Amino acid sequence: MADLNFDLVIIGSGPGGYTGAIRAAQLGLKTAVIEKDKTLGGTCLNVGCIPSKALLESSEHYVQAQHEFADHGIKLSKIELDLQQMLGRKDKIVKSLTDGIQFLFNKNKITSFVGLGSMLSATEVEVKSASGETQVLKTKYVMLATGSVPIELPFAKFDGKRIISSTEALSLKEVPKTMIVIGGGVIGLELGSVWQRLGSKVTVIEATSKVCGPMDAQLTKQLQRILVKQGMEFLLDTKVQSVDIVASQVKVKFESADKKAGEISGDICLVAVGRKAFSNGLNLEKAGVEKDERGRIKINAHLQTNIKNIYAIGDVVSGPMLAHKAEEEGVAVAETLAGKAGHVNYETVPGVVYTWPELASVGKTEEELKAAGIDYRAGSFPFSANGRAKALGTTDGLVKVLADAKSDRILGVHILGPRASDMIAEAVVAMEFGGSSEDLARSFHAHPTLSEVMREAALAVDKRARQM
Repeated sequence: MADLNFDLVIIGSGPGGYTGAIRAAQLGLKTAVIEKDKTLGGTCLNVGCIPSKALLESSEHYVQAQHEFADHGIKLSKIELDLQQMLGRKDKIVKSLTDGIQFLFNKNKITSFVGLGSMLSATEVEVKSASGETQVLKTKYVMLATGSVPIELPFAKFDGKRIISSTEALSLKEVPKTMIVIGGGVIGLELGSVWQRLGSKVTVIEATSKVCGPMDAQLTKQLQRILVKQGMEFLLDTKVQSVDIVASQVKVKFESADKKAGEISGDICLVAVGRKAFSNGLNLEKAGVEKDERGRIKINAHLQTNIKNIYAIGDVVSGPMLAHKAEEEGVAVAETLAGKAGHVNYETVPGVVYTWPELASVGKTEEELKAAGIDYRAGSFPFSANGRAKALGTTDGLVKVLADAKSDRILGVHILGPRASDMIAEAVVAMEFGGSSEDLARSFHAHPTLSEVMREAALAVDKRARQM
């Protein structure tokens, strides 16, 4: 009979769950992970971060082949889209990564269970398989890492065919002629970009006055202008009133900020208004674990719930719903349980929108600094003046560095441009060490590289950028 006694049981195998499990095992904790789906990796690896980035990359190549290769002297006589091949590539990438997690579990002697995990008490967790069989695991500690699910609008229930969530948007069998996206945040813009590049006419409806939520206003406006040039349409300050399927079309009625009514029809309606914490079936009340008014599990500064041996991380708790944030929290819990100083610096969590160009951000925006009354200096520099960006043929965007007016400590960095997702790491490291704009400005940046724009923006904080 299998030993079902553990030091740590983790419910959920997403980035936070599997990373925390591996770290816990490395530190000598006997660890088990419960996952309700057949494959490990959670939303991120299976129907989120990874498949969406695979499709974004493929669709960008398609656009380049159609419109940009000729500028490089590459002439193609006929370009065809093989959507099934593109989707198949995406699936292969997902499988290789989920298989990789299973390999790491085996290597680190982590026991995995497939089934629904639920609390029987603070130290007992039940696993119920799809066939109804149950097992009871006994544990010293529990980590809840069950993630989030797409928010469904009451007047736009998902049917998986015409009214879809991000999950279905990753596997459409054909390119829709028209797509309506409700929500101008990260998910809406990324998946809207995929299908717009492949030939769909995409209209984004956003209830607020800007896209990308709380990210830097200057850069989000510029990103929107670029996306419009690419063919995407936007209806800002517009609230959706109803969504109905009429014959083979989806009809969306809306109201603008000035109370004018309108409607638009499309083949597909992608609802991308955000995600919500998922804790269904956990039976938290049996263990006495408390939730807040938004359904998120309450935790303290150490990621500990009101029950001292139960912890919670990732999308199921407060904070940005980002895979890398969940990873750090999972590691922090594991290290805390092993007697180490587990810690997460929430001031340096970067956010990225993987459109083209990409938008990446860390720290405070100008809007936040002004609202808080913090005196700061700003320096910015465009990619249009950068040699590597010109060679790549991607010169839209800029880097903005915000630094404290007195200490020069970096308070925020915002990048709109090619490979901003990679470039933001330099800013994260600088801020993690309390670096100043002067530190960035005096650090070598190889020439010619995109990262030189970061250096010039840092120099611009002191009004001494050299290439403009």
